[in-house]
Amino acid sequence: MLEQVTKVHDESRQGEAYSSLDGETQTYTKKFYIESYGCQMNFNDSEIVASILREEGFGPTRNVEEASLVLLNTCSIREKAETTVRKRLTEFKKIKQRNPELLVGVLGCMAERLKAKLLEEEKLVDMVVGPDAYRTLPALIEEAETGQKAVNVLLSREETYGDINPVRLDSNGVTAFVSIMRGCNNMCSFCVVPFTRGRERSRDVASILQEATDLFNRGYREVTLLGQNVDSYYWVDPQDASVVTTFANLLERVALISPLLRVRFSTSHPKDITDEVLFTMAKYENICKYIHLPMQSGSTRILQLMNRTYTREWYIKKVDRIREILPDCALSTDVITGFCTETEEDHQDTMSLMDYARYDLAYMFYYSERPGTLAARRYQDDVPEEVKKRRLAEVVELHRGQSLRSMQQDVGKTFKVLIEGTSKRSEDHLFGRTDHNKVVIFPKEDYRKGEYVWVKVDDCTAGTLLGTSTGRV
Repeated sequence: MLEQVTKVHDESRQGEAYSSLDGETQTYTKKFYIESYGCQMNFNDSEIVASILREEGFGPTRNVEEASLVLLNTCSIREKAETTVRKRLTEFKKIKQRNPELLVGVLGCMAERLKAKLLEEEKLVDMVVGPDAYRTLPALIEEAETGQKAVNVLLSREETYGDINPVRLDSNGVTAFVSIMRGCNNMCSFCVVPFTRGRERSRDVASILQEATDLFNRGYREVTLLGQNVDSYYWVDPQDASVVTTFANLLERVALISPLLRVRFSTSHPKDITDEVLFTMAKYENICKYIHLPMQSGSTRILQLMNRTYTREWYIKKVDRIREILPDCALSTDVITGFCTETEEDHQDTMSLMDYARYDLAYMFYYSERPGTLAARRYQDDVPEEVKKRRLAEVVELHRGQSLRSMQQDVGKTFKVLIEGTSKRSEDHLFGRTDHNKVVIFPKEDYRKGEYVWVKVDDCTAGTLLGTSTGRV
């Protein structure tokens, strides 16, 4: 298990309940309440579920008391998320005692992993639905309404939900995620995702372009192409096997929808990000110069135990290549401290690699075992917890200094910023992001969300740029 200390997910959204649809005029006799936990894939999946439920006459609500269906879309990556979900299910069980007609279901990765426990041992839910089984929700709801326990956690080699247009719930109307693939083939020894989300399969390119184009036409100005490992996207036209779309091809085609549509992507695996992708990023101004390049460890020995398929030296060459082709590219990463058998020398290798790469953003964790992973079966979790936490604290402290210096280097510069909305701290200020994914706060004036403006950076904190607009783009 990866115990989080610094944000890897937007913690303000963990457990968020979706509100009514933006601009929705239809009234619904049945209401569903859904909370989402974990990575952005889960939040995107909740929007797919909302679309399926809407076709069945269900509308979303933030008030659990008026819902006839309660769903928790869950994550198995972190023990903290599982503990939170169990606590919430216990609370919903009490509501169900007052309202026996209420149906409670668990979706996603935790459903896949703990189906028997949730249904039979702890008797907390009526339905358990895996991430590849959302299309069967209507039938499962019908089955659960008869008093039966409804389960579908079968994994698929084909399901991409490519024909389902996700309902954009709680959207800012400016940025959106577009899922381009599902599953993962990498089998990193610490990770449970291949067992809960199945093998990689790429969504057909036409449906991705249609969704991104529709978002642009509705006023969205940024899309993030989403997948467990987007760089391995590979779609073969079923009508003509000679027509192949790689991730670089897809990235270009999305960028060509409009120069006003910003394009991001997440997440990359270092072994799969190619020169072709980097040159495509360099070619188009609207493809953001920001790459999430998970390192996990700076020690070649630990990387081998993690089954990451690259060495320290290879990773350094990849960083060098990115900076050669994209000199101004921002980098973020994931770091795990205290993996099985990690020594002080291994830890210092991680620290020195962080020094070399100078990440703009890092998601940092200490390791603890997740049931069902290769590491749980093969290795002993033998680094004492206090050592893991001490090493993590050192990594966090190192990165904090790097992050502040990265922000300070932007003071005095002017950036193109996409306005995402009003600042949470002041109604008189707007916030947006730079190409490098840095948040910028600046006075509102007469600007509106969805516009591009030039902002000169006057000051900064460790996590935010503070500036003044010099005009619209």
